[in-house]
Amino acid sequence: MAVLTRPEGSEPQDFHLSRRGVASLFFAGFAVSAFSAQAAPIVTDAAGLITSDEMIPQVDAPLPAYVARPNAKGRFPVVIIVSEVFGIHEYIRDTCRRLAKLGYVAIAPAFFHRAGDPAPLKDFKAIQKIVETASYAQVQGDIAATLAWAKDQGFADRRTGIIGFCWGGAAVWMALAQFKEFRAGVAWYGRLTRPVTGQFLGNEDRPWPLDVVADLKAPVLGLYAGKDKGIPLIDIDAMTAALKANRKRGSDIIVYPEAQHGFHADYRETYDAAAATDGWQRMLAHLASNGLKPKAFKPLA
Repeated sequence: MAVLTRPEGSEPQDFHLSRRGVASLFFAGFAVSAFSAQAAPIVTDAAGLITSDEMIPQVDAPLPAYVARPNAKGRFPVVIIVSEVFGIHEYIRDTCRRLAKLGYVAIAPAFFHRAGDPAPLKDFKAIQKIVETASYAQVQGDIAATLAWAKDQGFADRRTGIIGFCWGGAAVWMALAQFKEFRAGVAWYGRLTRPVTGQFLGNEDRPWPLDVVADLKAPVLGLYAGKDKGIPLIDIDAMTAALKANRKRGSDIIVYPEAQHGFHADYRETYDAAAATDGWQRMLAHLASNGLKPKAFKPLA
C-alpha cells in the first residue's frame, strides 16, 4: 500500500505495489500514486456554485486555475489554495468547492503546468521532476498574477487569504512574507526549513519559512502532525519560538500529536478524520477572525 508520510509527498520506495494493488488505486481525478484503497474521499457537489477552469494572464504563459464560487449576486472573499505536489487533482478541486459552499471564491492555480500535470502520474521521480521546475520566484509570480486576476473579477471582493497543503503549506508562509494583500494564511504541514542539498527541493538557493518570519505581513496558522516523518518537532518548535520572538501576534501553530503528514488529505492512508475536522474548523475561525468571514448567500435558480 502506498503510504505518504513525507513533507513533500513520498519517496520512490514508498510505492512498491503489486499489479492488483496498483489497480485498486485508480480513482477518477485523484493522484493515482497517492490513493489509499481504505480511504473514503469526501465528495462535495457543485449545487449552488459556479465552477470553472480559468486561464489567468501571466507574463510567460497563461496560468490555468480551477475556480469555485457561489452562484449568487454580490462579491465574496477570496481564498487562494496552493496544492500538494500532485497539482490540481480532485482532492484540491473538492476543497475549493467546500470553501465555495461557505461563501468563498476559491482559486487553485496550477503551479506546475509549464512542466506537465503530476496528478495522473504513478512514478514519484517523474512527479519530483515536474515539481522541482516550479522555482520560488515562479511560484511567487504566479501568486501575484492570481491576486491581480481576482482583483478584476466582479464576484470577488478585496478580502483575500491563502491556504496550502504539504508543498503548498510552505508556499503559504512565503506568500505571507511577500504580499501585503493577504489578510491571513493557513499552512497545513508545510516544510519549514530547507531540505538537505541533493534531496527533493534541496538544491534551489532560496529562502524557507524559518528564514522569513520577521517579514510576515499577516497572521499564519500552522497545522502540523506530531508523527510527521519529514517535519521534525524541533523545526516546529523553532518556528513557534521565532513567531514569538518577532511578536507575530495572531500567528499560531497547532500540533496534532498522533497525526501523520497529510492528515487532512482524505484520499490518503494517513488521513486522520479527527485532526482534519479540528484543523478545518480552526482554519475557518482563523480566516474569519482576520476579516475573512464569508457571508451567507442564496444561490440563484
